[in-house]
Amino acid sequence: MALSDSVTTCLSQPVHYLICKVGFEKKDTYDINNILSENGEVCWQAVTEHVCYLESDQSVDYIKSIRSLGPVCESVYLHFKSLTKEQFVIQYALWFHWTNCTELFLEIFDVLQYTRATEVALGLMKLTSCLERALGDVYLLIGKDCPFLLRDLLASEQLAVVFGQAVMNVLRVFIGSPYGLNLRNVLWHGFASPEEIPAKYCAMLLFLTAGLGQLLQTYLLQNKCILVHRPYMIFVSLEELDIFPDLNHEAVSIAEELVNLSSFVLKTMIPFWMAALTAFKQSRYADCVILLLPQLEVGLRLLFTTTNKCPNRLLTAESSALYTTFDEMLAKHLDNEEVNQLPAVLEEPAMEFLWDFLNHQEGPRVRDRLSHGEINLEAFPREVANQIVAFAITLLCRFSDENMFSFKEHVVIKPLMSCASCYCSRFHPISRLKKQVLGCMKSIHLWPELPIVSEECVQTIERLEGNTEASSLIFMISEILSQLQQYMPQNCCSSDDPINYVLTERLLTELCDTRICTLYSPRPVLEILVVLRKISTQCHQVSEQVIASTELRYKQWMSKTLRSRQRHNYLRMLSSIKFLSPVLRLILVLMTVELVNIHLVCKKNPSDYQQYLKFLKSVLQYTENLVTYTSPDKNKWDETLELTNKTLIKIKRISDRKLMLMQLTT
Repeated sequence: MALSDSVTTCLSQPVHYLICKVGFEKKDTYDINNILSENGEVCWQAVTEHVCYLESDQSVDYIKSIRSLGPVCESVYLHFKSLTKEQFVIQYALWFHWTNCTELFLEIFDVLQYTRATEVALGLMKLTSCLERALGDVYLLIGKDCPFLLRDLLASEQLAVVFGQAVMNVLRVFIGSPYGLNLRNVLWHGFASPEEIPAKYCAMLLFLTAGLGQLLQTYLLQNKCILVHRPYMIFVSLEELDIFPDLNHEAVSIAEELVNLSSFVLKTMIPFWMAALTAFKQSRYADCVILLLPQLEVGLRLLFTTTNKCPNRLLTAESSALYTTFDEMLAKHLDNEEVNQLPAVLEEPAMEFLWDFLNHQEGPRVRDRLSHGEINLEAFPREVANQIVAFAITLLCRFSDENMFSFKEHVVIKPLMSCASCYCSRFHPISRLKKQVLGCMKSIHLWPELPIVSEECVQTIERLEGNTEASSLIFMISEILSQLQQYMPQNCCSSDDPINYVLTERLLTELCDTRICTLYSPRPVLEILVVLRKISTQCHQVSEQVIASTELRYKQWMSKTLRSRQRHNYLRMLSSIKFLSPVLRLILVLMTVELVNIHLVCKKNPSDYQQYLKFLKSVLQYTENLVTYTSPDKNKWDETLELTNKTLIKIKRISDRKLMLMQLTT
């Protein structure tokens, strides 16, 4: 029998007891009127009286508090079930406005009327993420940097000032503390099956959210301030997330079959998978991803605990230990410093996909953004959901005790498997640098198309002032290029005009197409990437300034609005940028060649590494000075050529000494 068949719960015995048993031990019937006034306000004092404290240090006694609050939660749940939707809206809708998600909380009321376990769990996940976001907005009324973790947010002095410490302690019984019910983490990390989350806790959090709205209104009126909601994060450049083909109805139907066959899925979690796929078919893309991400975490946790031979880590950790979550599963080493075996099982493309979509700072970080309420759920893009579902389908196919050959070869599944097997990171700093240098090269390639005055005018200024520095620049660039030939694609090596033939966008594209391992880049590599990306950014800014200045000055020349000195400076600029273009292109090519060989930096001895880093920083200094000299308010073109000449001498000297990273391998 597959392990996925034998696991009946992912909650450890103490956590299962806390969530599923403690709150049901007291059989008292609690009168809702004790905590709800006639005018519909939450009587917070009556609620906070149920929080118990330890005699030793007056910290919250979570088990006793859950036991005491159990009948209160049941009373609130039954109260909500007794109301019509219209009655609920009249009595409570106003008090959800502070969350900026009123409709969501009204939908959760609907869910509670039918008590479908999967929908209750989904509602609770959405409630906790939106509540966290709203509490963060309240925090910013007083504080500056909102805590990232919910537990730190709920324990903050700022929220205690607004709502009162006793009220915050009530919240911490339900969410945000590993010693309490911890409903948010247990659900978002995929430890609880649908049947293990009592609906009455969802009802209680709905009730408490309304009560917080009442307290907040009082605070805002007393302090004459306004609650400002932070803008939602918006997914930009969705085309970068376009990896898998668009999923049609047939693909989703096959996925539903796979869910029941794959050993990647715990049987107790099948309802979550089915609900996620149903949500996708119904175009409820946020719901789909909210349901699916925790299940990916469960499946990967199953693989992680199996391959690393630590089956006990499949269950929720106790409050004294860490959960096994995505962060640990995607890490290079286990907490005991042994090598994590999961990457070898998943293989590099799948690991890079997970890092891209979940962890890399410049990636979509879908799970973090959703679970912390940073995304407008109503506007969640299909494109992102499509990628997550498609990736999940490939895992369902790959990890199974059944013969999945017929599924893998199916006409709608085979393209998904192919895309997954050749995935390369798009959001690692290495990948972002590739995108940067290509974008910069595209910008520089626009220079020849810019409108300029006749070449005779430019040559006149060159004859009058001499152009020895420019000739020297061209000679040095050619020499440096000749040393680079062995690191270039062969079809870029021979030419009578190496500067214009070799230093091209095509060359950069070929170099950038080289696959570079991005997993677990060591610190020296990341340090170098920071400098290289800064250089690329500065080069791009120089190019944009040249384009803007050239276009403006040409218009002014044609309209005869330039003074004599400005005309002279304009011609000097045109003369200079003819030579600045190959220099910038050379720097981009050098950077890309270095990038292709970047992991060799680990083989450097410390002194070589420091020399190399110092060299890169000197190039960065040059590009920063270029930004200043080529800015519209400076226009220091003579200084630009002089500085460029000095920098090329330095590049050639370093290259001659074979201290550059790429040449250490020869």
